[in-house]
Amino acid sequence: HVQLVESGGGSVQAGGSLRLSCAAPGYRYDTYCMGWFRQAPGKAREGIAVIDSDGDTAYAESMKDRFTISVDNAKNTLYLQMNSLKPEDTAMYICAARPGSCYGLVEGYFGFWGQGTQVTVS
Repeated sequence: HVQLVESGGGSVQAGGSLRLSCAAPGYRYDTYCMGWFRQAPGKAREGIAVIDSDGDTAYAESMKDRFTISVDNAKNTLYLQMNSLKPEDTAMYICAARPGSCYGLVEGYFGFWGQGTQVTVS
């Protein structure tokens, strides 16, 4: 069972930036597909980006110009750099993992989830 722990959320003004982190002590990210999702109150969870063990990435079309997913395998840490934040980006941001390859931004493919970190943009 992979335990994922997110950090880096907080409150920021519109136009600002945040970098989220997701750590999984004891596990090697280079054997997993890692992803970021978010869920706003009253809305369905939506996929943001995924990154596979080769470093290949895929993004939701609406966020690819402002958000960047990356992995530091030496630190077993997943990141999400978010720039030019908007109030509509306010949500709980959650990282997810699945062994092996990525198959897109489909939450059903991911078996391991963190608790999330709240991002509020005003």
